[in-house]
Amino acid sequence: MNTSTKTCDSVTVRQPSDIVLARSCARAMAARLGFGKADQTRLATAVSELTRNVVMYAGSGECRITDTSDAEFNRIEITVEDQGPGIADMELAMQDGFSTGGSMGAGLAGTRRLVENFSLESAPGLTKVTVSLSLRRI
Repeated sequence: MNTSTKTCDSVTVRQPSDIVLARSCARAMAARLGFGKADQTRLATAVSELTRNVVMYAGSGECRITDTSDAEFNRIEITVEDQGPGIADMELAMQDGFSTGGSMGAGLAGTRRLVENFSLESAPGLTKVTVSLSLRRI
C-alpha cells in the first residue's frame, strides 16, 4: 500500500543547465529519503544520462522526480519523457557500446545497471524512461 505518492520535483529539460538541475533535484530527494552517498550518486548519474539523451536527441522533455515511499520502503522514482523521434531499435539501443551520437554508448545500458527498476517505452513522438531505487525502512 502506498502511503505517500507525490511529485516533488519536475524539471523541464531543454539545455545542459537543465541536466545539472535535474541531477541536483534527484540527489537532494534521495538524501532527504535517507539514501547513502553511493546511491545518491548512482541515481544522479542515471538522471544525467537520461536527461542528456533528451537534450541531444529530442530537444526538450520533462524529468519528474517522485517520492513513492510506503510503510516498508523509502523509494524514489524518476520519469524522463520527451516527444522526440523515438528510439528506432530499442533492443540495439540497450546494448553496451551502442551510440548514434558519437559517444561511448554507455547511456541506456549503463543507466539500467545503476538502478533497481528500469522501464523504457519509445515510439515516434514519445520516449518515456522510468527508473527507481528503494531503501528498506529500519
